[in-house]
Amino acid sequence: MATTATSASRRPAGPGASQVPQLLAAIGRDPLSAAVGLYRRYGDLVRVPLLPRRPLFLLCHPAHAEHVLVARQDNYRKAATYRPLRVFLGDGLVTSEGRLWERQRRLIQPMFSHRRVSGFVPGMVATIERTLQEWEGRPDGALVHVSETMSLLTLTIVGEALFGADLRGTGARISAAVTGMQDFATTAMRNPLLLPAPRLGLRTTPGYRTWRGTVEAVDEVVAQLAAERRSAGRDRRTGGKDLLDALLEARHEDGSALGPRQLRDEIVTFLMAGHETSATVLTWTCCLLAAHPAARRRLEEEVEAVLSGRAPELADMDRLVWTKAVLSEAMRLYPPFWTLERDAVDDDEIDGVHVPAGSTLAVPPYLVHRHPSAWENPEGFDPSRFLPDAAPGRPRHAFIPFGGGRRGCVGNLFAMLEMTAAVAMLTQRFRLELVPGGVPRPQPTVTLRPRGGLRMVLRHR
Repeated sequence: MATTATSASRRPAGPGASQVPQLLAAIGRDPLSAAVGLYRRYGDLVRVPLLPRRPLFLLCHPAHAEHVLVARQDNYRKAATYRPLRVFLGDGLVTSEGRLWERQRRLIQPMFSHRRVSGFVPGMVATIERTLQEWEGRPDGALVHVSETMSLLTLTIVGEALFGADLRGTGARISAAVTGMQDFATTAMRNPLLLPAPRLGLRTTPGYRTWRGTVEAVDEVVAQLAAERRSAGRDRRTGGKDLLDALLEARHEDGSALGPRQLRDEIVTFLMAGHETSATVLTWTCCLLAAHPAARRRLEEEVEAVLSGRAPELADMDRLVWTKAVLSEAMRLYPPFWTLERDAVDDDEIDGVHVPAGSTLAVPPYLVHRHPSAWENPEGFDPSRFLPDAAPGRPRHAFIPFGGGRRGCVGNLFAMLEMTAAVAMLTQRFRLELVPGGVPRPQPTVTLRPRGGLRMVLRHR
């Protein structure tokens, strides 16, 4: 695959300029369905002339994902479409660029080493145990709000592991703020004129008041976390330095500490992005297991054989092979971030197509994960494809739930450990059944949640 533009570049497939208004309307209604429709009509690489000099490219092949996210990653930066996220997250690790991002990554990466993350497992298990005890008190056949429960669970785990804080009291506010953030960001991505509203003085509209209230709710929790840690100092009881310690003690090259705004941005990023992705994966996993009883029975058999009724420990994680395969297959079908978007810095060429500088490139894991060149029966739920040695030769970037390259998710090991423990412990005690209507449709906001949330019927085992 060429990596520089040439005069022999082929003409890419895609809609004409006259079709753009209709396409924009479709994207406004459902961007995921619009992307699927473009792929089915035009193929792996689609050029959409949204702006004359800044076209949008939709890239659906695993090789395209590798090109943009890894091989030529220096030529691609976070797209302008991430601006709405910056309204909430500021310049945290997810949204920052350049030297700032490099400094942040060097600071934060050691907190997610295998040794350090492994030490979080007992706390994860204790938090999951408390959540499941609440379900133990529900009668058989009760309706439980799975998506809400998983959001509060993963938020509590993040709060305790990374910030040494008990967020059970404020978890509902933060979870609601995440929903508000996603709704605002999705709306603003479709209508960028919403973003400068505060500077224009549009402070009395219901939309602005809702946005402001969401930001204030999160900022209040963040300020409380930082203040409590500063006041506790070294007297707090802890198993070692956590992420909040690292942020408070961090120093720039000139010896200065992180400013209040940067500290806030990093904490918010990990509170919100750090729990939302895992909660979304756990929610879809519960849903898919209910829809596929054979996979669920195999999961129950593995959990019984490995754990024999006890709580999981770190040494068990590698033995829960089918459990991790189920989670991977859930992420394949419903990746938490359904699209990754980059802007081209300089001209490039992808698969023989000229990509001008300034172009936006959308690489949807949702479509890459379903590409028939890498996946047999791509729409089917089959965890066996993630068993050891199940698919030799599969392109590495056919599966990118955590992104790829240097910008790949720093917390992927943390997420896999908490999700594996949660699925195993839930399986020991309960079966969840779908309500009438079956598997819900996905809702493509920033993450890929079930539309309307997910409620399921609780059955005690």
